[in-house]
Amino acid sequence: MKYTTNTTYIVGNSKSQQNNPITHVYGAFFIAFVIDNDTEEIIDVECNSILPLTNDFIKTIFIGKSIRYDFDHLKAEVEKRYLGSSQKAILVAFKDAQKKYTDVKSGKDIQL
Repeated sequence: MKYTTNTTYIVGNSKSQQNNPITHVYGAFFIAFVIDNDTEEIIDVECNSILPLTNDFIKTIFIGKSIRYDFDHLKAEVEKRYLGSSQKAILVAFKDAQKKYTDVKSGKDIQL
């Protein structure tokens, strides 16, 4: 997929449970989002999962949703549909990305 200059790339970080394979391999959990600057819609997403299926499934939850306004809907979707051990880490990483996004849009500097 090619991205236009009218998109923003932002990464949300969190920690998974100690017994989670992602923690053993990567030490942390992160999700990268590509956002359309006009609509604030998530147009692509990828995470550092172990299984490609996990990454593909997470896309079905996030793509097409608003980075700014859809947290409650996304939280309900993750809790209902994603029953893996990274469920909480996914939500924390999304909130981290959402905060960075809103801070940048409001003119605040963010810590990378």
